[in-house]
Amino acid sequence: MSDIKKVVLAYSGGLDTSVIIPWLKEHYDNCEVIAVSADVGQGSELDGLEEKAIKTGASKLYIEDLTDEFVDEYIIPTMQAGAMYENYLLGTSFARPIIAKRIVEIALKEGADAIAHGCTGKGNDQVRFELAIKAFAPEMKIIAPWRTWELDSREKEIEYAEAHNIPLKINRETNYSKDKNLWHLSHEGLDLEDPANEPQYEKDGFLEMSVSPLEAPDAPTYVTIDFEQGVPVAVDGKKMKGSDIVRTLNELGGKNGIGLLDIVENRLVGMKCRGVYETPGGTILYEAHRILETLTLDKMTAHKKAELAITFGELVYNGQWYTPLREALSAFVTSTQQNVTGTVKLKLYKGNMINAGVTSPYSLYSEDIATFGESDYDQMDSQGFINLYGLPIKVQALLKQGKLKK
Repeated sequence: MSDIKKVVLAYSGGLDTSVIIPWLKEHYDNCEVIAVSADVGQGSELDGLEEKAIKTGASKLYIEDLTDEFVDEYIIPTMQAGAMYENYLLGTSFARPIIAKRIVEIALKEGADAIAHGCTGKGNDQVRFELAIKAFAPEMKIIAPWRTWELDSREKEIEYAEAHNIPLKINRETNYSKDKNLWHLSHEGLDLEDPANEPQYEKDGFLEMSVSPLEAPDAPTYVTIDFEQGVPVAVDGKKMKGSDIVRTLNELGGKNGIGLLDIVENRLVGMKCRGVYETPGGTILYEAHRILETLTLDKMTAHKKAELAITFGELVYNGQWYTPLREALSAFVTSTQQNVTGTVKLKLYKGNMINAGVTSPYSLYSEDIATFGESDYDQMDSQGFINLYGLPIKVQALLKQGKLKK
């Protein structure tokens, strides 16, 4: 441990990383700790962080604004892929690579001996952070206190924080493990550890980005979203950058109870865990994009893309953003988005999203062909198609009946 003089810490100001600063100094011979906080749209959680980090022993705090890059280079490509993991829209998952990349850049600039993080040995984030670190600084030492320290519960962490006069925004009753960014908010722990318990959606303070569908307005809200080559560019006709689109849809979706997800998911490390997610704007974007693709993608491309979306989602969830396969899949997705241009209208109502109309200049839908009325479509064409399509079935049946001519 004596060779570690300077450590760069991935710092959120939450319970884990607040405790880690003094713990590192105690266990690594009063090493210098440089804290790095990434702004990925978590808002007020960044308030007062510098004062807190310095007070608890950090020599400095970097606050890096990564929000636009996060949306444009990580969120939108994943949304275009239609990628999710067991219905989870990957809010924490695709935030970790961009955060870890920036931490590595700062660690190399500062000449740090190691990078530290506050991820537990039970979770997925340890993998996501460390795979990203290996991608950009393969020889960097990594310190993961949760895998070695004596503070083996959040209760003990709180006791340690109280003993070291570390201010916390939580208490033992509100001690959910949360992760927030522009895209989502996750809730784990406490009563949610028992899948038999209903989430307390109506309890004051539980939901932060949304309301319970029971508390949503009694009248629907209509919203239109414009896409250009799969990229959202406007809401209700107003052009705006990607991060502002997510913010706008978060507000609309949140007040209508959109995007609540309660799942027991399969973690990368092998165990099942229960989490509640709020993803109001992201859920709207995924649905609008999916609807637009029903008009603009041909059948074979749409079906193959849906298959590959599973793999894409697993790569993101498993921390493998910086891999050749993810890059190759992104190249495929980009090629499929050339004609994904148009406008989708959705009706938002008490947690539901209802398709209220979709248009595209590249629509493959022809009312003339599909109509039940008169059209130029020759219905006799189907007879030959069925004969050829059904030929293998017919041959099998003739063989079973002993009627196949040889």
